[in-house]
Amino acid sequence: MTTLTIGLVQAAWQGSAAAMRDHLAAGIRQAAAKGAKLVCLQELHASTYFCQTLDVALFDLAEPIPGPSTAFFGALAKEQGIVLVTSLFERRAPGLHHNTAAVFERDGSLAGIYRKMHIPHDPGFEEKFYFTPGDLGFTPIQTSVGRLGVLVCWDQWYPEGARLMALAGADILIYPTAIGANPADDPAEQERQRQAWILIQRSHAIANGLPVVAINRVGHEADPSGRSQGIRFWGSSFVCGPQGEFLAEAGADPAVVTVAVDRARSENVRRWWPFLRDRRIDAYGDLSRRWRD
Repeated sequence: MTTLTIGLVQAAWQGSAAAMRDHLAAGIRQAAAKGAKLVCLQELHASTYFCQTLDVALFDLAEPIPGPSTAFFGALAKEQGIVLVTSLFERRAPGLHHNTAAVFERDGSLAGIYRKMHIPHDPGFEEKFYFTPGDLGFTPIQTSVGRLGVLVCWDQWYPEGARLMALAGADILIYPTAIGANPADDPAEQERQRQAWILIQRSHAIANGLPVVAINRVGHEADPSGRSQGIRFWGSSFVCGPQGEFLAEAGADPAVVTVAVDRARSENVRRWWPFLRDRRIDAYGDLSRRWRD
C-alpha cells in the first residue's frame, strides 16, 4: 500500500460526554465514507480540556484500559474497517494517571498505546497535576496501515521524540493535540504562537523524511476557576509530507478532513536528503545532559 488516505476529525466540545462521543462517531464515519483507512482524533476528546484548573474531583474523568472508551472506539474501528487513533485520560491505578493515546486495528482490537512523555505545566495547561510522564518510550505502534509514531501534544515541540520514533521505524508521525491561545494575548502574539506550532511539526517531517499528522481541538473553552479568559483552541489541524509540504489543512472551525498520502515519497526524500546517513552519532553524547555547564 503506497497510498494511504488519512482522516482527521477536528471537533469542538459538544457540551456532554455522550454528545461528544456521538459527534466524533459521526465524523469518523464521514471520514471512512470518504475512503480514509486511518482516522485520527484530537487529544483528550472525551471531555473538556479540564487541565485549565486544579481540582482533585476531575480525576473521576479518568478511565482504565480496557474501559468504556476503548470498548466504544474499538467497536467503531471494527464497524468501519479502519485504524483509529484516539486519546483518553487513563486511570492506571489509584493516584496514577496518564495522558494516553490508544490505537485500534481495523478488527477492533487494541493495537497499542502511547503514554505522553513530555508533560507541560503552564497557566491554563496544568497537566503535571493530573498526568504521570509516560514510561513506554518512543515506540511506534504496528498496524495494518504501517508503523504509527504516535506522540501527544507537548511532545510535538521536542525534536528528540520525533527522531526516536523515526529511528524505531515509524512510517508516519501523529500528534493528537489540544493547544490554543490565551484570548488576553494580542492577536499578533496569538498568530505567532499558532505559526510556531505548525512550523515545528513541519520541521519534524523534514528532518525525518516522514509525513506528519497534527489533529487539534477547536473552539473556546472557559476556565472553570474564572481566573483567566479560558483557551481559544485554534484548530488548524494539518497533514504534511516528508518535505514539510502541506497536503491538507483545516481552519478554525470544526471539520472532517481526508487526504491521500503517497508513502513512497518518504523513501525518495530520504535518498535525496540522507539526514539519517550523515548523523554524527559519535558526537551527540551531550544530548542526554540537562545542560552543558
